[in-house]
Amino acid sequence: MRAALRAPGFRRLVLVWTLINFADSLLFLTIAIWVKDLTDSDSAAGLVLACLAAPALLAPFTGHLADRMSRRRLVTIAGLVAAVVVLALLVTDRLWVIYSVTLVYATIGYLLAAAQSGLVRDLLPDEHLAPANGLLTTIDQGLRLLTPLVGAGLYTSIGIGPVVATTAVLFAVAAVGMTTVRLTETPPAPDDRSVTAGFRHLFGTPGLAGMTVALAAAVGATGLTNTTNFAAIEVGLGKGPELLGVLASLQGVGAVVGGLTAGLLVARFGELATAALGLTLLGLGAATTIGTSLALICVGLVAAGVGVSWTVVAFVTLRQRLTPPTLQGRVSAASNMAINVPQLTATLAAAALILVVDYRLMIGFTVLVILAAATSVAVQRVDEEVPA
Repeated sequence: MRAALRAPGFRRLVLVWTLINFADSLLFLTIAIWVKDLTDSDSAAGLVLACLAAPALLAPFTGHLADRMSRRRLVTIAGLVAAVVVLALLVTDRLWVIYSVTLVYATIGYLLAAAQSGLVRDLLPDEHLAPANGLLTTIDQGLRLLTPLVGAGLYTSIGIGPVVATTAVLFAVAAVGMTTVRLTETPPAPDDRSVTAGFRHLFGTPGLAGMTVALAAAVGATGLTNTTNFAAIEVGLGKGPELLGVLASLQGVGAVVGGLTAGLLVARFGELATAALGLTLLGLGAATTIGTSLALICVGLVAAGVGVSWTVVAFVTLRQRLTPPTLQGRVSAASNMAINVPQLTATLAAAALILVVDYRLMIGFTVLVILAAATSVAVQRVDEEVPA
């Protein structure tokens, strides 16, 4: 991690990404709470979360854009656009405006994630990618653990205006900061304009294809736990749903620890072994929610958080290494879509299944899928030859 931070451009990128993540984490939960207060409707508030997830379907186009222009310039422009767009929330509280702003703001988030992959790849040599991704994951998880509480607290005490204004300022400062990041960017390939090239590379590269399918299955299965967690708390533990916030925080702590240690594991064992170990921890951690021991569930969720970060860092590092610079944006966006859409589908399905299926059976199914994915990743092989 220290070696990666010695690169001046990467140090600046870390600062920019911290500001972007702070702005993102500050606002996304607060908007849903605001809509709930405005409408007193769970459905209306839930649509905010749907708007945040929906832009994953635009991944082929956001990834294509990230590969067709300077990624440094793209982050700068996107940050400024985000700053201006969120300010619309200061003008009106009409639902269609709130939903529209949320859609644009979420789309920019996916665009920035696609650009980040290429920037990191251009800034650092292969041996520094894993610790760099570990640091970025740690920042992401750490801010998502704390910042939503800050945003909700500000909203509760002084209203939506200061939250929106702070978010806009953070995006603007990040955009300006991006102009100071010095790097030599890989120019776009002039004859490569395919929108689907990212998917073809992702599923056509040995090792990378297998890990993508395994992660899509494992992460998709975890979508069931978005519903079963409530049943595990209320039925299994006999506690109120507010305990979910505490348990989510414990998993977040584990994710931070995982982000800090993932680089060491990848350097020692490689990406596939690290991902297999991470998925195993995730599966075993999820299995504890079948039981009725709060202490065991707490330990299991910390382990699951560690496993999530190990898996994500290993996958992102392998994807970056095995993807040519001119395809980084499209492959990053394609992988986000391949993994996030199954999870969203499973989350929607779980809402219906929980009415007719025992939650413990659903958790058991989730655990089996995750452990099967871990086994699949463990036996994969990687073709280390990377196309130019």
